[in-house]
Amino acid sequence: MNKLLNNKGNIKHWQVIAILLAVYDAIAVSVAFFLPLWLSAEGDITAIEADYMHPFIQFVPIYAVLCLVIFERCGLYKGVWRFASFMELERIVIATAVSFAVQVIGIEISLFCPRMYYVRMPYSYYVVGIMFQFMFILVARFSYRFILLFKGSRTQHTSELAPVLLVGAGSAGRAIIREVNRIGQNRERIVCIVDDNPNNWKRSIDGVPIVGGRDEILASVKKYKCEKIYIAIPSASQTEKRDILNICKETDCELKLLRDVYRMVDEENISVADLKNVSIEDLLGREPIKVDMTEIYAFISAKTIMVTGGGGSIGSELCRQIAKHGPKKLIIYDVYENNAYDIQQELKRLHPDLDLVVLIGSVRDSRRLDEIFSKYRPQIVYHAAAHKHVPLMEYSPAEAIKNNAIGTYKTAYAAMTHGCDRFVLISTDKAVNPTNIMGASKRLCEMVIQTFDAKVKQGRTEDLPKLFTHYDSEGGFDAKKNAVSSDGENVIAGAASQCSELPHTEFVAVRFGNVLGSNGSVVPLFKEQIAQGGPVTVTHPDIIRYFMTIPEAVSLVMQAGTYAKGGEIFVLDMGSPVKIDTLARNLIRLSGLKPDEDIQIVYTGLRPGEKMYEEKLMAEEGMQTTPNHLIHIGKPLEFDNDLFIRQLRDLMDAAYNDDDHIKEKVAAIVGTYHPEGDVQG
Repeated sequence: MNKLLNNKGNIKHWQVIAILLAVYDAIAVSVAFFLPLWLSAEGDITAIEADYMHPFIQFVPIYAVLCLVIFERCGLYKGVWRFASFMELERIVIATAVSFAVQVIGIEISLFCPRMYYVRMPYSYYVVGIMFQFMFILVARFSYRFILLFKGSRTQHTSELAPVLLVGAGSAGRAIIREVNRIGQNRERIVCIVDDNPNNWKRSIDGVPIVGGRDEILASVKKYKCEKIYIAIPSASQTEKRDILNICKETDCELKLLRDVYRMVDEENISVADLKNVSIEDLLGREPIKVDMTEIYAFISAKTIMVTGGGGSIGSELCRQIAKHGPKKLIIYDVYENNAYDIQQELKRLHPDLDLVVLIGSVRDSRRLDEIFSKYRPQIVYHAAAHKHVPLMEYSPAEAIKNNAIGTYKTAYAAMTHGCDRFVLISTDKAVNPTNIMGASKRLCEMVIQTFDAKVKQGRTEDLPKLFTHYDSEGGFDAKKNAVSSDGENVIAGAASQCSELPHTEFVAVRFGNVLGSNGSVVPLFKEQIAQGGPVTVTHPDIIRYFMTIPEAVSLVMQAGTYAKGGEIFVLDMGSPVKIDTLARNLIRLSGLKPDEDIQIVYTGLRPGEKMYEEKLMAEEGMQTTPNHLIHIGKPLEFDNDLFIRQLRDLMDAAYNDDDHIKEKVAAIVGTYHPEGDVQG
């Protein structure tokens, strides 16, 4: 009885219903098996033979109690009967079958009781009795749903329900129709269906006509005055969904799409709650990267892993994914304490057993890096720390060189001298034929990685000096006090002597395009502008970019770590580029507004260092395949490593001296960099 009471001592509504059903069931099963006897006597109770009536009277109370136990075990008192479906029908059939067996066995046993004359019950008693029982139990459960359906159908004729067009006539679509049209509780009604299978055309589901393929979407929206479009095709590819969405967004309808997770679940249990608002990622129409998680797990498991820039967009997602794959220790290194704190708290909440170390520091600080690498000895480093904002770096080119190029060199140096196994650089497609200093600095990072990998393979790591800066006794900077030659050799020898073996680090880079949802993405900016009522600012109507999601980018980075042999530049096949103007217009439409009417689009002109399009690979690099057909390897450009080391050291001096000609010095090193003029601050 205590289980029937809530915290306030009151019986809950569903428990009252269960008790009433139990009382009904006890009466129903008794009446069900009395009716065959009554019917056989042509409706005259006095005409029922005593040889039949006595065993019935003796056994029916026991049978009623046993039925209640059986029904409870079969879950007939826990269902929400307003949503009764095939699953509930299946339970009733099982309960009926079991109780039928109890009835037969029980009556047969009662015939052998003392003072009973042995007369076997007629077969009609069992057959007709169990049929009545099944009917009584079924009607009691499903009558509520039928009443609601009847009321709903009447309500739908008299109320103003929002007409909805459904795309998809499969199992998921049928589940959506059943829920939406059942009682109109969402104030909606599916009025027509679109499906690309011609075999379904001119047919109907639950009275809703299937009007044709996707070509009928626009006409059907107009004909039926649809206000919403629900897309329920979990088996469709991303490209198919994109094509359908591109048609749907030409309407003024609110769009909702079934979540991708439902490709792998029982579509019969899908509901309207499983539909999500269409996002800009859905309109990109590219299949997500398929990654062999077993391979990644084996690569990461039980290793000490360090992520620089671990609080940023890419870095934090790397930390999330790494934390799921059983690392021995995860080290997050970031100069911005707020971001580092946020990801620290998230990971501690989601992975309380994770050995997590969060450290604040800059990749420019070689002493801090040496201290960390010496203490924790990370085996894998994902280097995501970088300045990435193109226009801002045009105004502060020296900072791009200090943080990106020199910071990468110092981090790579610390990794090599402290026995790191794998160093993965996060690069960008802006490093290809760069027109801005940010892209050029990332190309320098790639060259740093190629140089380190070459020197490690050649066994000539003594050629790599330890770059650092000094301050004189008066507090001023003295670039000439940079440590080189013999000091550099002593440093490398000292560091190498601390390792159990010679430097063996494998250095690779991963290059990809713009990341949706990142701090530097245009999408958050566009959404903010739309929320403020516009205008939405686009630099040029024809500018194009490659896009990918943060999880895709991280999957690529982690996959590269497993494929790496050293020196590669991994490149994602990002599909077709997207016009930024189209992206902005789609976001406006997805917000339920019309571009150039509700929200104006203003073209502001290309920003400093910005170019019309980005390239994935330099023409000279060529392409190689990997086991993942969406991941390719660019053949690194050859250059003089020793000359590059000298040039990089001089470039560092120029950066720390705020040399006004720093861009020209970068162009002298990165032959593919063509700056579009100096920016005046």
